[in-house]
Amino acid sequence: MKKYIKDLFSGIYALLQGMYITNLNFWRPKVTEQYPEDRQTARQFERFRGELVFDINDQNEHKCIACGLCARNCPNQSLEVITKSITTEDGKTKKVLDKFLYDLGSCTFCSVCTQSCAQKAIKWTNNFEHAVFNRSALVKQLNPEGSKAIERKPAVAAPKAAPAAGQNENQQ
Repeated sequence: MKKYIKDLFSGIYALLQGMYITNLNFWRPKVTEQYPEDRQTARQFERFRGELVFDINDQNEHKCIACGLCARNCPNQSLEVITKSITTEDGKTKKVLDKFLYDLGSCTFCSVCTQSCAQKAIKWTNNFEHAVFNRSALVKQLNPEGSKAIERKPAVAAPKAAPAAGQNENQQ
C-alpha cells in the first residue's frame, strides 16, 4: 500500500511538472512561420544554403575564369565546367567558359565549391523551393547565354630592386 501511494504522488508530481513547463511555453512568442502563406516574410539565416548561382553584374559579366577547381573539389560531381579555346588578339590561345552546369538533384549543399573558388564566382542564395516533376529540370546552366568573364588587367611586374650597397650589378 505504501508503494501504491508513493507511485500515485510521484505520478501527480510528474504531471504538474509537465503542465508547469507547458504553461511557461504557452506564453512565449510564437516562432513557427506559416509556410506558404507567409512566403514573402519568411526569414532565412545568413549561412543558409539554398541554391548555387553565378555572381553576375549588370553588364552580364561573371568572375569565373574556368579553372574547374570547384568541379574537381565537388564530392559527388554536381558541377561541370565546359570550356572552349579561343585565340586572343595577340595570337595566344585562351580557355574560356562555355557552360557551367549545376545538378541540383545530386548536390549535398556542402559548400566545398564556394569555398574553393578563388574568384568567388559562385555563391548560395536563399531559394529553397526546388520541387519539380522531372529530374532533368534540376540540371541548371548557371552562366546565362552571352555572358562573358570580366576582363582582368594584367598585373604589372614589380620593378627590379636596386643592388644593395657595396654590390656590383654583375655580382648577385
